[in-house]
Amino acid sequence: MAATDLTHAADNTPVSGSASAPEFVLERLRADHAPALLAFERENRAYFAASVPDRGDDFFEEAGFAARHRALLDEQETGTILFHVLVAGDGEIVGRFNLIDVADGSAELGYRVAEKVTGRGLATATVRELCVRARDEYGLRRLTAGTTAENSASRAVLARVGFGAVGSVPLRLGISGIAYELDLGGSFGRERSGTSS
Repeated sequence: MAATDLTHAADNTPVSGSASAPEFVLERLRADHAPALLAFERENRAYFAASVPDRGDDFFEEAGFAARHRALLDEQETGTILFHVLVAGDGEIVGRFNLIDVADGSAELGYRVAEKVTGRGLATATVRELCVRARDEYGLRRLTAGTTAENSASRAVLARVGFGAVGSVPLRLGISGIAYELDLGGSFGRERSGTSS
């Protein structure tokens, strides 16, 4: 497979996989994403539940999801949370990439990618692009993340992007996980440009 290539744009970032893969765009979450986002969550529910706690039946019901989506967009307007979706050329959402608890130059990264696009470098490329956006557009200096010890794919993505494990962290429903941290200054991004620290 060819290396994943990113081209940065102001609001939408094209993310390309191999020469035969479709193009994907990283977009800030909007109201019109709701139907495609619900379809993404429903299609991948069992896949996600294998590595993270399930969100419960109410989350997947249309009325409840629509109300929650509106509430998240309202919260996003405050600037304390920044939601993004990875959208395929046909409008299908294939990933969620979020920065939450944005304050004092820091935020927590969370993401999930559709099962059908795993293993293609899209999670790594999109997390890397969101880190660049966090630094260059949102003015953040530090990101944290957490994942379960069993989620080797997520741990690998974080490591490839440059996050370092810094200890343990309680996750949803009392599950213990591994805490990660990334300094967006320092050497982050220089490995792509060939500049040394």
